[in-house]
Amino acid sequence: MKIKFKLPATKIKQLPGKLKKFNVRSAVRRVKNIDKETIKTRGKHPYAVPVITFVGLTLIIGLVYLVARQTNQLPKQVDNKIVIVSYDKNQRVVPVKQSTVGDLLNKLNIKINEGDVVEPAVATKINQDQFRINVYRAVPVQIVDGENKVSTFSAATTPRAIAQQVGQNVYPEDKITAEPVQDFVRSGAIGEQIIITRSIPVNVDLYGTPVTMRTQSKTVGELVKEKNIVLTKDDKLSLPANTPITPNMQLGVLRTGVKVVTLAEEIPSPVQTINDPNLAYGTTAIRQNGSSGQQTVTYQITLNNNKEVDRKVIQKIINKQAVKTIKVVGTSISGIKGDMALAGISPGDYAAADYIISHESGWRPYAGNASGAYGLCQALPGAKMASAGADWATNPVTQLKWCNGYASSRYGGWQAAYNHWMATRNW
Repeated sequence: MKIKFKLPATKIKQLPGKLKKFNVRSAVRRVKNIDKETIKTRGKHPYAVPVITFVGLTLIIGLVYLVARQTNQLPKQVDNKIVIVSYDKNQRVVPVKQSTVGDLLNKLNIKINEGDVVEPAVATKINQDQFRINVYRAVPVQIVDGENKVSTFSAATTPRAIAQQVGQNVYPEDKITAEPVQDFVRSGAIGEQIIITRSIPVNVDLYGTPVTMRTQSKTVGELVKEKNIVLTKDDKLSLPANTPITPNMQLGVLRTGVKVVTLAEEIPSPVQTINDPNLAYGTTAIRQNGSSGQQTVTYQITLNNNKEVDRKVIQKIINKQAVKTIKVVGTSISGIKGDMALAGISPGDYAAADYIISHESGWRPYAGNASGAYGLCQALPGAKMASAGADWATNPVTQLKWCNGYASSRYGGWQAAYNHWMATRNW
């Protein structure tokens, strides 16, 4: 029997001291010599040769394993994830290797048409088990913008999002509403109508600073109230309050005898968060894109010897409304993450716990080895998990409770345990 084993010199340098001293070729020669010597005693011990050969091979294979582990040459675990895809009133549960939502939809031949909405977005990475993908199909809608009517398809969930999706240029002050089509014959449409009521642009001279704003108001007085323009006895309007609003009209707000400074400030887009049980825990999607607004702040300056010694706000006008961003956050906890939640593991520790357990046991609660290590976290011995519950041998939640306590007591938490695992490849 010939046994060949060759380890590159570069790899030998990476081995610990004890392994460097171990002469593999000598070990192989010894096995061969033992085989020759024991042939003479075969009549007395017929099983000696196969037993000794088996032991020798086991030692060599064990050495190869240690060398590979020390030099990171072990094959990497394939990271398959279970994904739940809902589309066209169907639901498919598939194990995947694809990295993004779009890659998986392409592989499954699920076509995304114009106006369809995918949550989470097609560029989102599939980064967890029990990942959920929802495909919402577009339905007929008609956009009514004054005298203009456009028929299209959309699966967006708010009137403004529908207008944005089909490319309509809308302003924050425009009113956008949804109404069912009442007269199919006259309108030539089915489904919903998205009606855009346009705001009117007005040019305002605010204490010498030009500001353009848009409004739904009918008169100057209504505009002053809508924009919260506070007029004191020192302020004057260039037009009477009952003057009708017309597109691009000029309106002045004046104050004489004082120095004023007007500055533009950004208003951040407010964010509305909606919890969605149809998305996997922690995943997000944007259902309406928001935009920042702008306000104009006017300060009255007090001077002493031509130096500013004080300033106070005399006017603050929102000349561009901020549009809120609507964000959905997945709340579905099932499978692995459901078990971690039931075991009391903090959501912020899911990633670290998942990484360690994936590499220790592949999330197999019955995983065991000859050393006596057992379960999801490879407790050694497995029976020590009885402190978390009598069903420790079969219940993954009980095992995770023990793992959580172990990570906290030994390392101070999952993140520290993860750092230790990355440094030592064990915990």
